[in-house]
Amino acid sequence: MSEKETLHGLNCPNCGGMIPIPEGQTIVHCPYCEMRSFVRGERGLRRYQVPLRATRQHADAALRKFFTSNWAIARNLSKMARLTEAFVVYLPFWTVWARVAAWAFGEEKVRRGDDTYYKPREVRVVQEMTWNGAACDVGEFGVSQVPPVEQDLEPFNPEALHSAGLVFEPVNSFSEARGAAADQFQEQARRKANLDRLAQLFMRTLRNRFALVYHPLWVMRYLHRGRVFQVVVDGYTGKVLYGKAPGNTWFRALALVLGMAFGAFIAIDVPAFLLSAIGDSDSGGIFMFALGAFAVGIAIIAAAYRSFRYGEQYEYRHSAPKQFAGLDIPFQAITQVKDLEEWIDLLN
Repeated sequence: MSEKETLHGLNCPNCGGMIPIPEGQTIVHCPYCEMRSFVRGERGLRRYQVPLRATRQHADAALRKFFTSNWAIARNLSKMARLTEAFVVYLPFWTVWARVAAWAFGEEKVRRGDDTYYKPREVRVVQEMTWNGAACDVGEFGVSQVPPVEQDLEPFNPEALHSAGLVFEPVNSFSEARGAAADQFQEQARRKANLDRLAQLFMRTLRNRFALVYHPLWVMRYLHRGRVFQVVVDGYTGKVLYGKAPGNTWFRALALVLGMAFGAFIAIDVPAFLLSAIGDSDSGGIFMFALGAFAVGIAIIAAAYRSFRYGEQYEYRHSAPKQFAGLDIPFQAITQVKDLEEWIDLLN
């Protein structure tokens, strides 16, 4: 290695940006946050890249399918849309893999005939979980999480990525990402425990692995009646992750008319019928039911108006990728909790 050659792939402990390390240099300077770090050994945050499997043809097919995916989208979009740009971007995502072991203490509701009581329960949850979150500003692309990929990850090759598309570098802190991952793992464990009353939850993460993963996205921009819209397609699966389209005027009008009519019926006619049935008798239950029907009717009217008012533009976000994803391992309720450290040793 010559004097000008540097080592790439290690990350700043403060902001996560990649730091070039000249050979033999022990103190390095982060070009992003100005922090100075001491180089010790070869440890650092791992970087991977997701292979670009979806071709331009796959992205075009996904775009055309998106045009007819919802009645709220203008029906003539397929004929009038004109594709203006199609390019690949690689966005960095903080990624955490961990085995989560949690112990939940609380109560479960039990019904026997007309009687209802709460039974104390202790639940153990063991689950492999994966979390990822955008490491840069994704406001332009609308994709803050992506479907997790682990089996097909490739070593980070900056030269290959820059030749394939636009590459964005991380700008936010990895420590914040780890905190967000821990919060989501805890929420997932809480849901898996499925207790009606939760008193305490103890959680440990085992076999933690952290990485910065560059995920490919196809950005498809098209023109419709002088307005520019954008659809983002997953470069690995070929599915639409985010998209905008012009709204369907007839759908908006129909939603407004039907919503107003049905909402008015629920908010006015139903309470009037219930209140007339009360007569001179004092029935608090019927009155509360009528009040609830009025509230539901008003909510339907508000939703219909919102659909008409803001339906000029349709926006879609892929709901499958969440802040966490897991591969379930059977979990069970236990009546006696063993020593936690001993059980952790068994898991490892």
